[in-house]
Amino acid sequence: MKAMILAAGVGSRLDPLTSDLPKPLVPIANYAIIEHIIHLLKIHNFINLSANLHYLANKIETQIGDGRKYGVNINFTTEENLTGDAGGLRSCKAFFQDETFLVINADLLTDFDLTYIINQHKAKQALASIALTKVVDVSQFGVALTNPDGFITGFQEKPKASEALSDLISTGIYVFEPAIFNYIPQSGSYGFGRDLFPKLLDLKLPLLGINVDGYWSDIGTIPKYCESNFDALNHKIQVNMSGTKIESFKDLNPQSAKFEYSPSASINGLALIGNNSIIEDNVELLGNVIIGPNTIIRAGVKIENSVIWGNNIIHSNKIIRNTIIGIREIACVI
Repeated sequence: MKAMILAAGVGSRLDPLTSDLPKPLVPIANYAIIEHIIHLLKIHNFINLSANLHYLANKIETQIGDGRKYGVNINFTTEENLTGDAGGLRSCKAFFQDETFLVINADLLTDFDLTYIINQHKAKQALASIALTKVVDVSQFGVALTNPDGFITGFQEKPKASEALSDLISTGIYVFEPAIFNYIPQSGSYGFGRDLFPKLLDLKLPLLGINVDGYWSDIGTIPKYCESNFDALNHKIQVNMSGTKIESFKDLNPQSAKFEYSPSASINGLALIGNNSIIEDNVELLGNVIIGPNTIIRAGVKIENSVIWGNNIIHSNKIIRNTIIGIREIACVI
C-alpha cells in the first residue's frame, strides 16, 4: 500500500531546536520522529512511501535515503514554496493515481492501528477519511461533528468547553481515494482543514470520521516534545529506542555496556543513554533523562527531567533541570 508523509513544515514552534534541524529529524528516544512514522507505516504494510520536503530538505534525504534500510521504498518531492498540506499532497499527485492511500503528518508520535483506519474507510466507501481521537480539553483544537454512521457533518474551531458539540479532534492522519485530486486546485496554496474538507461537506461528498483509540501526541511544541520523549521512555507508547534504558548503573555489565560510565555515577529515576556516550565521575541522573549518542557528560554534572541530544558535551558541575539541549548545545527550558 501507499502512504504520504507530510514533512515540509518549518517547525517554528520548536525553535530554537529546529534552527538547524528539520522537524521530522527531531529525536524521540534517540530516533528521528520520521523514523518512528516510517516504522509504524511498515508495520501496517505501507511499503511505498512519498514525502514532501521544504525546510532543510537535504538533511532529511541524507538521513532517510531511499528507505531500504527501513524495509520501505520512499521518494521525496521538494517544494520551493509552501502551498499548504493539500498543496503538498498535490505535488505528489502522480504517485497516488492508482489506489486508496494514507497521509500522515511528520510531527506525530502515535501507535494507532492504521490497518483499522484504512479498512473503515474502504468499508464505508468514503472519498476522504479523517482519523479522530478524543481529548479532554477541546479549547486547543478544532473538533469534528459526526452523524451516527460516523460521517462528518461539520467542524467547530477551538470551542469553549461549555459550547463544544464534540470531543473528537483530527489527528493529522487521513485516507483518500485518488479522485480527491479532482477537488484540489492545480495551483496555489490549499489546506485540508481550511479548504478541502469544508468543500467536501458543501458538495455533500462522503467525508468519514474514524474514532481511533491509542497513544497520540503532536510534538509540535517544546512541552509536548519533551512529554512525548518521557512517555516513550516510560512505555506509555511502544517505540524503538536507540541506546540503553536503565534504572541503575549497577545493573550493567561494564564489559558489555554500549557506553562508558564511572562507578561513582548514579541514577535516581529512569534513563536512556545513547551508544558511545561517556558518563564521568559523580554524575547524577534524576527523574526522566534521555541522553543521545556520542555525548560526553563531564564530572559532577546533575541532570534532571531533561533531554540531551547526541554529539554534545556537558561541562563539569553543570546543573541541567527541565531542559532540552539540542544541536550545538542550543538549550530551551521546558
